[in-house]
Amino acid sequence: MIRAYIFDLDGTLLDSEVLWVQAVDEFLRSRGAPLPREAVMRIVYGRSWHDVYRDVACRVPDLKMSLAEMEDALAPLFCRLRDTRDVRITGSTDLLRRLASTHPVCIVSGSARRDVAAAVDLMGIGDAIAFYLGAEDYAPGKPDPACYFLAARRLRCAPGECVVFEDSAAGAAAARRAGMRCVALARPGAPPQDLSDADLVLSDLSAFREDMLETAFAAR
Repeated sequence: MIRAYIFDLDGTLLDSEVLWVQAVDEFLRSRGAPLPREAVMRIVYGRSWHDVYRDVACRVPDLKMSLAEMEDALAPLFCRLRDTRDVRITGSTDLLRRLASTHPVCIVSGSARRDVAAAVDLMGIGDAIAFYLGAEDYAPGKPDPACYFLAARRLRCAPGECVVFEDSAAGAAAARRAGMRCVALARPGAPPQDLSDADLVLSDLSAFREDMLETAFAAR
């Protein structure tokens, strides 16, 4: 029985994952350590900021910045990109509100808590979620399932009673390793991800119905 729903943030509720990739790309170039875009995507996409910071520090030996300082340096780059368009994925937020009317819902993100809080305000969904987890709340990051085990404990549910909505290979792998069902969002035009760990893949989460997941899970 499904008792709770868990949403990833960047790339699932907000079209922001690619903006973080671009911000990190600009940051690396400014530090004299440019990388191919594919490499930057592997560093950023679906991963916790602790892991992003570790990989960036490996590539910029004289970084001389803490994680918090790197986040402060990246914030204006990201905000400049975000402010050029509406990054809300309305199909996903519509689903979140629909599910929240009957089940507890939370957000589990690899972003810093302050960024998750800002995103919740931007989407206007604070009244619909039970809580959110950010990078400071757990370790290690996805694809390790630690974040989802913590969410299940906070939700007072068994992992098998939770459904996760994700958009990345790392996130889908974390959900599967946690023993949770996973619905993956593969939006047209989004960078391709290996979503083979997901039980169901949709191009728009507003199309989700619980019976679809049951059918897909049974077939899997």
